[in-house]
Amino acid sequence: MTTPRDACASEAVSAAFRAAATSDDVWRRFLPPDYAEILSRAVDPVESDSMKQLYSNLCDPILIDGGKMSFCVDRETGGKCFMVPARELYIVWGETPHYWTWRHLPESRFSEVAELLDVCWLEIRGKIDSRMLSKWTNYSAYLVFKVSGTCRGFDYPLQEASVSVGAHSSNLSVRLAESENPQSIPPRMRIRPFLPRPRFVLNWLRRPNFTLDRSEDFQEPPHPNDPAAERREDPQEPDDDRRQDREDMGEDAREPNHDEHPARPLGEQMAVGKPRTRADGWKEILLGEFCNEEGDDGEVGMALLEIKGGNWKRGLIVQGIEIRPTK
Repeated sequence: MTTPRDACASEAVSAAFRAAATSDDVWRRFLPPDYAEILSRAVDPVESDSMKQLYSNLCDPILIDGGKMSFCVDRETGGKCFMVPARELYIVWGETPHYWTWRHLPESRFSEVAELLDVCWLEIRGKIDSRMLSKWTNYSAYLVFKVSGTCRGFDYPLQEASVSVGAHSSNLSVRLAESENPQSIPPRMRIRPFLPRPRFVLNWLRRPNFTLDRSEDFQEPPHPNDPAAERREDPQEPDDDRRQDREDMGEDAREPNHDEHPARPLGEQMAVGKPRTRADGWKEILLGEFCNEEGDDGEVGMALLEIKGGNWKRGLIVQGIEIRPTK
C-alpha cells in the first residue's frame, strides 16, 4: 500500500486487509512529515479520531498563519498544496483605490480579494519558500481568479506568466479572458475572414489575352524537332477543364501542396494558455511548472505581467496563487 488509493482499495479485499489499510501507521505515512507543525499554525483546530480521518480532513483547505496562507494535501499523493492570498502578493498600484479595490467575497477562502478597477500596467507577483513544499515533487503554480461583468482589456496583448526557482525558469503566454465584443480588439489585431473572389474577377482572369505568368512572353518558341515540346501540357488539356469545373463549383483551383504550412490566424502563432473553471467555481490559469528537489533552492517566484501594450484593463478579481503537485 504505497498510495492512499491503494489503501482504500485494500479495504474491500478482506477483514484482515481492512484492519491493516485503516491503521494509523499506514495513513500517518501518507501525511507530510511536518503535518503536526502545520496543524499547530492552523487558524481553527483540526479534529480527527484517526490518521485516516485526519488525512481526509486535510484534503480540504485550512487557513494557517493567521489567514495569510491556506494549506491542504493532495488527495491522490499526499503532497503539500498551498495558496498565497491576494493580500500577500505584490500587486503594482494595489494600494491605490483608483486602480484596485479590496473587498470580501463569501465564496473566497480568504477574508479579502483584490478587484482590478482600471490599470494599464498589470503586474502581480508572489513567492513561497521551497522548503515548505514536498521534496522531489513536480509542482504547478496557478493564478486563481474570477472576472466581473465589466472585464475588458485582456484580449491583446497576451499576458506573460512565469515561475522561477534556482536556475530554472518557466515562461508562458496566457490570455486571462476573451471579450465578447470584437470592437474591444485594436483594428490591427482583428482577424479578417477570408472572402472568396467574386465570380466576375475569376472570369476576368480567364480572358484569353490575360497572361498569369509574364515570363512566358520572353521564352523562345520550342524547336519543331524538340521531343520535350510534345510532352508539354496543352493549356486546353482536360486537366484544365477539370480545374475550371472545380472553380465553377466554388472550390479552390490550386492543386494541393502538401509542403505548404497554412498560416495560422493572428494570436494563434504560439501556444496560448487559457483559464479553466475549478470545482469551487473560480477560474485558474497555469503560470508555470517546476521540480522541487531537496527544497534547498530558496524562494519560488511566480508572476503575471502585461506591461507592454499600454491598453487599459479592468474586471479581474484575484483570490491568490495556488501551488500544488502537477497531475
